[in-house]
Amino acid sequence: MTPTPFVPLAQLIRDRRTHAGGQPLLSFVRHLPDGGFLAQHRDYAQLWERGQALARALRRAGMAPGERFALLMQNHAELVDAVVASSILGTVFVPIDPRTRGKKLLYMLNSVNCRGVIAGDYCLDALAEVLSEAPGVQWVWAVGEGGGDSEVARRGPVADVVRLERLIDPHGEELPCHPVGPDTTMQLVFTSGTTGNPKAIVGSYAKYAGACAMVAAVGVTPADRMYNGLSLTHSNALAITLGGALYLGIPAVFSRRFSKSGLWRVIREFRCTTLNLLGGMFSAIHSEAPDARDADNPLRLVIGSGMPGNLWEPFSRRFGVAIAEVYGAAEGGAMVNPPGVGPRGSIGRPLAGLVARVVDEQDRECAANEPGEIVFQRAEGGAPPVTYLDNPLASQEKTRGGWLRMGDIGYRDEQGWFFFMHRKGNDIRRNGDFISPGFVEKEIAEHPAVADVFVYGVPAATGAAGEKDLVAAIVPRQGHDWNVASVFDFCGERLERNSVPSFLQVVEQIPKTASEKPLERLLREAFSADAPNVVARKGA
Repeated sequence: MTPTPFVPLAQLIRDRRTHAGGQPLLSFVRHLPDGGFLAQHRDYAQLWERGQALARALRRAGMAPGERFALLMQNHAELVDAVVASSILGTVFVPIDPRTRGKKLLYMLNSVNCRGVIAGDYCLDALAEVLSEAPGVQWVWAVGEGGGDSEVARRGPVADVVRLERLIDPHGEELPCHPVGPDTTMQLVFTSGTTGNPKAIVGSYAKYAGACAMVAAVGVTPADRMYNGLSLTHSNALAITLGGALYLGIPAVFSRRFSKSGLWRVIREFRCTTLNLLGGMFSAIHSEAPDARDADNPLRLVIGSGMPGNLWEPFSRRFGVAIAEVYGAAEGGAMVNPPGVGPRGSIGRPLAGLVARVVDEQDRECAANEPGEIVFQRAEGGAPPVTYLDNPLASQEKTRGGWLRMGDIGYRDEQGWFFFMHRKGNDIRRNGDFISPGFVEKEIAEHPAVADVFVYGVPAATGAAGEKDLVAAIVPRQGHDWNVASVFDFCGERLERNSVPSFLQVVEQIPKTASEKPLERLLREAFSADAPNVVARKGA
């Protein structure tokens, strides 16, 4: 079942609501403390019914076409209901990682003028801390199993927090799909903010419909059942897996959040045949003690992004799976190394309709095996269009010279297979996310016992290619009690999990140049995980 690329999502769901299958199209799994799980399911008919009910609630809240609301939650079925509802109304949804808090959360809400937030109830306290400075947010709706409605109502300008289920009216008038074109904005997806504040990428309906091409390119078909434990606020799960499920009719299972301990039970229970993983997740799974049942699973294919080269064959052999590697970014550009086709460790070759090169600082194409920046162009010429909301200069720079600049350093071999090496500049890739050291430094610097701080990366203990662990070199403030645990706790309260340093390196001073630029090389040379002045975060 291959649709026209530009079928708007709501129209697709409406047209397929009578399609019946032997199993649900989408399943959403909540892992329980005792090792069990609960699941919710959606087929096309349920997506249409729930989408309609939520669209009516959004319209009653005054949401008009083009207006924006945030989705701040883990992988609940209601997140996809909201995506469908937004498409019915022609509004714009803004997925935000549920771990986001503090200044970063405030910036995201304000910079795109979100009028409301649908949030997991576990995010309500983080919302309460910032809503007094987010005057555009007029409503907050909560999903989850919690009983109360948090302190948002008392601490912010929003009059009340309403449980989403109280707003759902399944018997209202059916709303028509708001007319949209291929270039109409469907969503705003934030970058990780490696060079400053996160930028909001304008995502069109056509771009979302086309993202599932990566699923087809690695050979996934409607006979498969995909599993993804990554956040639906991340393009891997939202565009590739969910888009593939909706547009290609391929069943998919999502864990509310990734659970290493519950991974294989869910895969076996739901008979999943494909699994999506990022970078360090491969090492985390492979580091578990071997089990006689490791290869006794229904998986046939693991779709990776950042699979460590040294694990490619051992992982495949141990779990009895083929490995496919995919590469891309929310802005565009995509490569695929199908299973058994390209060399081990390669991120692949460009998808049909795209051309890729590796270029030096003067935009000259690099020779085979020579490192440079990976760039993309459409086969007919010109860069894939990229628009950052209200940031034309950044949009122009991203596509400077008619090429989409990925900001990644890599190389291609003599046969035209591409390989990723590391992120350009000083930003750090960790568990598939790109971390801005400057943002982490700003937060740590506010700890009262920290006089100076510099954040850098060291090769990840997982061995994942291009991934790093965060090290915060800290100069304690004189006259204050120094407590390493308090610094880690401080970071955990203010930063997303991937942004919390793995190590604190306590130093008398941070070596710097005459222009006050930290000498990262000297700190890295002095770093050792077992050095007496280095403390590792427990559970990292």
